[in-house]
Amino acid sequence: MMNHLWSGGDGEAKSVHAALGKRRGITLNTIQSTLKRLFEKGLLERDKVSHAHVYKARVSREAFHRDLVGELVGGLMDGQAEAVVSAFVDVTERAGLEHLERLEALVAERRRRLERGSR
Repeated sequence: MMNHLWSGGDGEAKSVHAALGKRRGITLNTIQSTLKRLFEKGLLERDKVSHAHVYKARVSREAFHRDLVGELVGGLMDGQAEAVVSAFVDVTERAGLEHLERLEALVAERRRRLERGSR
């Protein structure tokens, strides 16, 4: 559902059901309750239009993924920092040289910020 909304799909439950639910065998009630739960978790915002709620993403796809990975890695880092960092570099390397170069640039930038902050 989040991918549908991030892609600019209509956020009214019936439209989401037509786009996603029918072909996956998901009922309209399930679509409605899932949208409501995502709203309650702060991932969506909604407006009342006529008799229906229209939902849209409150957070960007990038922010959502960053937070999700941050939570996962944060939990894994507890006592296992070396293994997690090594695995992350391996995954980045497999993604391609451009991603490894981007990671190096990000690490260099963070190092510069830390050094400036400690002065």
